[in-house]
Amino acid sequence: MQSASYDDEEGVGTGAETTDTRGVIVPGITAPSTVACLRSLNPRGVYTVVGSETRTTPAAVSRHCDRFVTLPDPRADLEAYGRTLLALAERSTIETIIPVREEDVYVLSARKDEFADVVATPWPAFETLRRVQDRVELFAAAEAAGVGMPDTTLLTDWDDWSRETIVKPRYTVAAPEYIGQEAQGSDIGSTVYHEPGTPPHLESIRETWGHVPIVQEYVPDTREYGFFALYDEGEALATFQHCQHRGYKYSGGPSAYRESTDIPDLEAAGLALLDELEWHGLAMVEFLRDPETGEFKLMEINPRFWSSLPFTVRAGVDFPHYYWQLATGEPVDRDPEYEVGIGGHLLRGEACYLHSVLADEFPLVDRPNVGSAAWSVASSIVQQPRFDYAVADDLGPFLQDGWTFCKTALGDQLRGLVGHEHPSDRPQLVTGPVAETDGGPVAASADGGDARESVSSAVRDSADRGDTDRGDIDRDAAERDGRPKQRLEGLSEGGR
Repeated sequence: MQSASYDDEEGVGTGAETTDTRGVIVPGITAPSTVACLRSLNPRGVYTVVGSETRTTPAAVSRHCDRFVTLPDPRADLEAYGRTLLALAERSTIETIIPVREEDVYVLSARKDEFADVVATPWPAFETLRRVQDRVELFAAAEAAGVGMPDTTLLTDWDDWSRETIVKPRYTVAAPEYIGQEAQGSDIGSTVYHEPGTPPHLESIRETWGHVPIVQEYVPDTREYGFFALYDEGEALATFQHCQHRGYKYSGGPSAYRESTDIPDLEAAGLALLDELEWHGLAMVEFLRDPETGEFKLMEINPRFWSSLPFTVRAGVDFPHYYWQLATGEPVDRDPEYEVGIGGHLLRGEACYLHSVLADEFPLVDRPNVGSAAWSVASSIVQQPRFDYAVADDLGPFLQDGWTFCKTALGDQLRGLVGHEHPSDRPQLVTGPVAETDGGPVAASADGGDARESVSSAVRDSADRGDTDRGDIDRDAAERDGRPKQRLEGLSEGGR
């Protein structure tokens, strides 16, 4: 087998790699989670190595990035990505690796024994991870734990098409162990809303997505609740909660503004599920709240860091530090207190939200008044001035993220001027609200027909599938922050 290699260069940070260095590898993605890890660990003396397929990742220009390494794109070659990450981990200075995408935690868990020979491995065994990345197994675990969930089954088993439903991929990452060797570089699919009345075309979807997806009843709630935790072999060490109030779209989408919460029922549901799984490592458990019963209903688990991580840390729960403590055998600061009722923003997301209010239309969701929406954004920024990227002593990531966003938006406009169809001129097939995800919202027909984007490429390319806070599958088009929710995305977009 060919040995793995990577391009290695100095980062912006001033840390020097010596024989006494204790370092961490953090994959560099568009979501703010990578930068949050650097800002937490580097000031504590941890040598930070950012690895990414692109030098434009915001973390590469953080003052807390000591070294940047170019890695293969995991979406293009998952096997090569795993080999290269392992080769990088063999450096004597590296203590552990932090997963921020579905692909990250997949390769780390699938090759856990190999990684365990060279670094600490505070992530789940592959058998446990599969119960999360395979949604059929996840909802079986939820049922066993007594956790609320929408009616869910394989598409081949669903027979009541008079109800509003969601069709979504069974798996959260296109991997050989899930959908066979043909998974390499394939499009695993994205969540779509299916109108009542006509069954979707099974064979079209199976051919497009490469597997039989699942069907869920539709939960009509645009807010998303997140329960976040770090576990050590089945025991919760630290937890946190938030509620998203605005997404990239006025109907939902990746997190633009969220507030910390402390809801006993939410905590009970999150702990019950993770306890059932005998979890180890990081997890974000995503729920929607049934507007009729108030019950929290499971959407998915993101088994890695989430895109809104900077806000979590600002609220008082420093998960990157706790993760490092767990990995290095230090006593973990257990059960941290955090401030409830404070808010935080991703400014790029707020801009996308206002764009959505002006340009989008979702038949099942009332469009906010433009003036009221602008006032809501502006007033919350003044009242809750906490920002994921914009930090006074480390402005590089904010400027890089803003530049990339504006450049993408400008390129989209220029393509329209030279004869390409502008996204705002395309027909919108979305017919229901979108909940938070790490991926940009896109509409699609569930019968395998043509899909059309409902947002500009600037929104799509910047919506980190990572968090969101997450998302169906963590991809660099919201590098899957991220990502879960009942978002309405196109068959052509790929999973979060």
